[in-house]
Order: sequence, then structure tokens, then C-alpha cells
Amino acid sequence: MQASTHLIKGNLEVKISKRRDLPCFREFKERKSTLTRNLCIRRGSICSGLSSGAVSMGAELARARDNVETVARSLIKFRSVKGGDVEDLAPINPHETSTGTVLPFVGVACLGAILFGYHLGVVNGALDYLSKDLGIAQNAVMQGWVVSTLLAAAAVGSFTGGALADKFGRTRTFQLDAIPLIIGAVLTAIAQNVQTMIIGRLLAGIGIGITSAIVPLYISEISPTDIRGALGSVNQLFICIGILAALVAGLPLSRSPVWWRGMFGLAVIPSILLALGMTYSPESPRWLFQQGKISEAEKSIGTLYGKERVPEVMYELRTAGQGSTEPEAGWIDLFSKRYWKVVSVGAALFFFQQFAGINAVVYYSTAVFRSAGIASDVAASALVGASNVFGTVIASSLMDRQGRKSLLITSFSGMGASMLLLSLSFTWKVLAPYSGILAVVGTVLYVLSFSLGAGPVPALLLPEIFASRIRAKAVALSLCMHWISNFVIGLYFLSVVDKFGISVVYLVFAAVCLLAVLFMAGNVVETKGRSLEEIELALNPTT
Repeated sequence: MQASTHLIKGNLEVKISKRRDLPCFREFKERKSTLTRNLCIRRGSICSGLSSGAVSMGAELARARDNVETVARSLIKFRSVKGGDVEDLAPINPHETSTGTVLPFVGVACLGAILFGYHLGVVNGALDYLSKDLGIAQNAVMQGWVVSTLLAAAAVGSFTGGALADKFGRTRTFQLDAIPLIIGAVLTAIAQNVQTMIIGRLLAGIGIGITSAIVPLYISEISPTDIRGALGSVNQLFICIGILAALVAGLPLSRSPVWWRGMFGLAVIPSILLALGMTYSPESPRWLFQQGKISEAEKSIGTLYGKERVPEVMYELRTAGQGSTEPEAGWIDLFSKRYWKVVSVGAALFFFQQFAGINAVVYYSTAVFRSAGIASDVAASALVGASNVFGTVIASSLMDRQGRKSLLITSFSGMGASMLLLSLSFTWKVLAPYSGILAVVGTVLYVLSFSLGAGPVPALLLPEIFASRIRAKAVALSLCMHWISNFVIGLYFLSVVDKFGISVVYLVFAAVCLLAVLFMAGNVVETKGRSLEEIELALNPTT
């Protein structure tokens, strides 16, 4: 034991010797000395002081050694870099009171998430009314194009959002993105024919596609590590709020059928606020540092975390950048052996999210609630929306305690069980007297389960698992999978239901949920409380 302890101390001293001039070294010595003098038994109330003859305290010594190593790792990042991809996103983890704050800037970014949800939900209540005004009430194909054009355009927008964020920066990309969002909202509000409506939906789709890529990217890069999960899940929460806002905006339609134009026009307001807010929001310090804009990076750090933390964070950014001499990755690099595993995990997260049936359940929820005797579409939509918001709020509180991976597995397990319940409620004769109630319970439980993990986690997890040089493009590629899957489900869901029946379709969704659980258990790495350096090494141990 003594030889082991001396060896560890020797290794630590060798690694620390080059950094004796740092304040963190003095703190390390003090904390190490304290741990050596006074060892507290974890999960207990006994505190034991060691004397020179206390050789029987082997367990405590081993525990002390682990604590010393933990303190050393938390103060000085030992780096093993091969290829230059590993970076540390832990500097934003203040242990002292900071004069900076990230919350207002996260709030500004989440205006993009609100627009995401609002544009997705606004057409649901307005479709019948705009179809009459635009002369397509009897043309289901054109109605389908009005709905689906947004999704197809969003796939294009998400694919380009990463490249724009790399080239122009995160905040400038938000400002550029406001252009199609504003123009799209105006065109859909004043449209006198279906062609103008489709062009407006196309532009709005490109806009929300870009925001879907850069909102989680920006939040993850400015958030402190210890609350990165909670702040990242706020993105999904505001998407849900945007959807609810669209539902509420549709309430006057029954009294004023032309109000659908006002519903689309309301989207101009958060678009303008997003552009103005990003004018005063700090750029990502990491992007600025990677561009060689050192003084601007220092200013951004001071705004976000306080001026007193500028030297510390800049030192760690420099340390993280010492091993990274490679140029920014291209699109082809995402499919190389070096990155394909982690990129495929990102794409798979959104594939399972969409093909587990969330949009199909929401689409079919009105019919399900009507079968249970709930005739009000507004009441049905409000119940589903409220369940989504409630579950997302719970997920925000659990993200940094339970972890991303465990929430994903729990979420998909609950979704699979709910899908099985929904399927049985339509087929088992013994359940026929309770089919309506079971269908409602199954739908609400499914949406709740989705909002606990499958909804908020993927967008949060992507920026965490991707290396710096591929992050923006890999996030964009994964979100492209999201929008393509969404488009396919929306286009073919009703046709498949007509051919095979809703019960069979729900069983297929349950099977997808089961496959998702197996995939998550075997391929997703836990990122709770870990720096991006540790995450990257876990995903690419030979990198």
C-alpha cells in the first residue's frame, strides 16, 4: 500500500511540476494536505484522523488516494491527445460566485426554439380555414404540400445551419436566419394563392431548420458543465411552448375564420426579437478562440462568466487547443472511420425518435380522444401539449442528476409500453368496454414518456458527443435525419394505417422503441457531469 501511495504521489508531482506557478497548484496542495490529514468515510458520519501508526486503515488510505487523484484531475486536466480532436468543455464550471450569467442569452437563443414549435403547430388549426380561402379545400394533395413543405425545407436548413455557424459564428447565423423566418411569416400571412403560401412555408422551414441546428449548439457551448443538461433541455421545453402557443393562437378561429392570417403573422414578432437579441448576445468563446480572435473571446468570457474567470478559462482553452492543429473537418470527414461511429450514433438518435411514432401519435390523438367521448379538438390538443410540457419540465430537473443515457432508456421503454397498450386497446375484445379510456391513457403516457428523454435528450447530447472540429457539421447532419424522418412519417402514415390498420402500426412503433432501448444501452455514452474531453475519449478511445 505504501509503495502504491508513493508511486501515485510521484506521478502526480511529475505531472504538476511544470505548473507550480499556477494558482490551481497551490489550491491542489492545500486540498491534498487536508485530505491526507483528515479522511471522512463517505456515506457515514465518522471522521477519522490518521496517525503514523494507523496501518489498519487500508480502506481509508485507498479512498484518500482516490480523492487526491480526483482533486488533481479536477484542477489540472491531464491530456492524452492523438489527432487533435479532444477538447475540454469543462472550463465553464465555476466553483466560485461569478459576476457573469448565461441565462439571458440562453433565453434569447430559445426564441429560435419557440419559432421551431410555433411553425410546426400553427398549420394544424389553420389548415381548414386557409384551404377554403386559397381554394384547395377539396385538394388533399395541395393541403399535404402546405404541411410537408415546411418539413422538407427544414431538412435543407438544418444541413446548411452547421456550415453557416462555422463560417459566420453562432450569433451572426442567428441574425441571418431571422431573414427567411420573417419573410416566410409575412408571405404566409398575406398569401392570396397556394403558390405564395408554399413559398412562405418553404422559407419558414429553412429558417426553423437552421435554428434546430444552432440553438442546441450555442447553448451547449456557453453553458456551465454542471447545469449544461438542464439548460440544454430548455431547448425542448421552449419547442413545446411554441407548439402550445400555436394552439392557443388558433382559439379565435371559430369566431373569426380569417384569423388564420394573423396566426401566421404572429411569427414575425419572435423572429425580430431573435435578431435584435443576438445583436447584444456574446459569441461562443470557443468559436472565437478557434478563429484566433483572442481579445473577443476574452470579452465574451467576461460577459458570460465574469471578468475574474477570464484568465482561468483562457488558460484552459489554450491548453485544450495545444493538441489541435488540424483544420476544420469537411463533410466527407464525417463518414471516415475515425468519426463514423459517433456520427452514426447522433443520426440514430433522431431516427429512433421519429420512427418511434411521436408525430403519428400526436396526429392521431384527436381521433383517439373522440373515441373516448372527448369531442373537442382543442381539449385533446391541450391535454397532449400540457403532457409534453409537464414531462419536459421534469426532464430538465433530472437531466444532470439521472443522466442522459438513463433518461433515454427509461423514455423509450415507457414509449414502447404505451404503444403496446394503445395497440391492445384497439384489438382485444376483453378490453373493448374500456378501449376509449385506455386509448387516452396510452396516448398521455406515451407523450409523457417521450418528453422525459426521447424529446429533449438527442438535441442536448449531439453537441456533447461530437469533437470540436466536426461538431457543427455533425449536428447539422443528424438534424437532417430528424427532418427527413419527420417528413416520411407525415407523408406515409395515413396510407400505411389505411392499408394495415392502426393497431399493427402501433405494434411496429413498439418494436422500434425496443430496438432503440437496445441501441442506447450498447452505443450511447453517459455525458452527465463530464467534460467533452472525457466524452470524446470514451467514444474514441484510440483517437
